[in-house]
Amino acid sequence: MAPPTDRLFVALDLPAAARAALAAFRDAEADPSIWRPVADEALHVTLVFLGHRPPGQAEAVAAVLRDHAGPAADLALGPALVLPPRRPRVLCAVVEDRSGLLGALQAGVAGGLAEAGLHEPERRAFRPHATVARLRADARAPRSPAGLGAPEPLAFAGAALTLYRSRLSRAGAAYEPLERIPLG
Repeated sequence: MAPPTDRLFVALDLPAAARAALAAFRDAEADPSIWRPVADEALHVTLVFLGHRPPGQAEAVAAVLRDHAGPAADLALGPALVLPPRRPRVLCAVVEDRSGLLGALQAGVAGGLAEAGLHEPERRAFRPHATVARLRADARAPRSPAGLGAPEPLAFAGAALTLYRSRLSRAGAAYEPLERIPLG
């Protein structure tokens, strides 16, 4: 039997107003026969997906986050997006990084985790977005967000940098915050 692992990711938590705008967008655009909605409280921007890790690594990851937390300001909700482009599995909203601070935060966190031997950086560029719904197993998603509305173009700053444990079930993923660092 394989030893137990934690499925971990680092996310930018969103302020209540941004989550409300994303939820309104999801409710208006995510056809429930095609999409399974992401719960309001689970709306976030993933910065680094770590995957399955031995349980003891969560504290080491949290230490890196404490050292690399920085501001994530001058953000805004942008247009609808489906990912991945060829065979969409998620309905998202672009998060516009108007100051470049979110990209810098993501790069700092990913770099710090890589230096600590806790993460292998991805080859693809960081694409800030918030997933609002996931494709149902028996459904087919549109290949393009054309025809979809967009969330309210709300400006905001990131609320916190959070290390989450993700637990998968038939009902979807449940996220447990392990470390939360408020951003100023």
